[in-house]
Amino acid sequence: MTSTRQRIELQGRESLLIILMGSLGDLVRGFCLPGLIKRRYPAIRITWLVEPRWKALVEHHERIDNVLVFDRPKGLKALPGLQRALRRQAFDITLDLQRHFKSGLFSLLSGSPRRVGFHPRNAKEFNWIFNNTHIPFFAERQSKLRHYLQFAAAMGIETAGPLNFGLDALARTTAPECWSPGLKRPYIVVVMGSSWETKNWHADGYQQLLARILARFPLGVVLTGDHSQQPTARRISAACDTHRLVDLTGRTNLPELTALLGQAVAGIGPDSGPGHLAAAVGTPYVTLFGPTSPGRVAPYRCEDLAVVADIACAGCYRKRCPMPVCTCMAAITPAMVIDKLTVALQAPRARPAGPNDPV
Repeated sequence: MTSTRQRIELQGRESLLIILMGSLGDLVRGFCLPGLIKRRYPAIRITWLVEPRWKALVEHHERIDNVLVFDRPKGLKALPGLQRALRRQAFDITLDLQRHFKSGLFSLLSGSPRRVGFHPRNAKEFNWIFNNTHIPFFAERQSKLRHYLQFAAAMGIETAGPLNFGLDALARTTAPECWSPGLKRPYIVVVMGSSWETKNWHADGYQQLLARILARFPLGVVLTGDHSQQPTARRISAACDTHRLVDLTGRTNLPELTALLGQAVAGIGPDSGPGHLAAAVGTPYVTLFGPTSPGRVAPYRCEDLAVVADIACAGCYRKRCPMPVCTCMAAITPAMVIDKLTVALQAPRARPAGPNDPV
């Protein structure tokens, strides 16, 4: 297929498809694009293709007009119906933000005459062959957020200034007290667990951190995480034994978690999707980094809140550690986290511009 990298000319009334179905963190990073596009071209209609687990969150985005779902559990059986749904939209342009074989195939199935994807050197699984326009090469060590912004730049859209991720209204909709009437404001959200085994912090670290927070700050603390974190959260809650600590692990869906984070004064947790949700709604987030690099994936405008142990193997990007103990995460101490939390609480709603801000 012909590969071009020239500027993409828009008339301003196109039907545009964005394909991004991967991790929550990637999804939220990509949420900055609809706002940028609509700011320049208000009449463009934006559809987002996503998997079922993210549908409810994407539907709350203020600049996305339509949501299509790839029913991943059905596998290949879902393809005919998806292709029919895609073709009914008569897309003029597709932005493939996922760079895998699957997203490239869906880009082709959309029938869009202009299909924009990553540079072949940045793409994976032969994704680039399905798209006929490619953004310039971008070094993998640089910010993922900046990489996504290259799609806007390719359409001649200005990316300078603060980014909006389209979730502000959602963050203000539901009062967190609906889930826990005993929740004390102001509060901090502590996220437990990640999809990567190597990103997880140890239970003793969380327990010691919470004890220090409760002793030092006049704040409530909310524990969040999926169902797998409930046993650990219960043990920690019992050890702390205070009404200022509320355990909501396994009890919030994504829209509810967004509201909870949006009304918090700060968040703390490993490099995972909730950290990007917090940053997207303006809540400073202290991220515990081990196998991943803050230069690549730190939440927006929270780069200065990254906690990284000085370990040679940090940033290895392994999902499983060959060592008996994941040294990079074990080396993070509660004192290191408290230092960054203190910075976050100094100006929680007025974060300074960071190195990943578009310029």
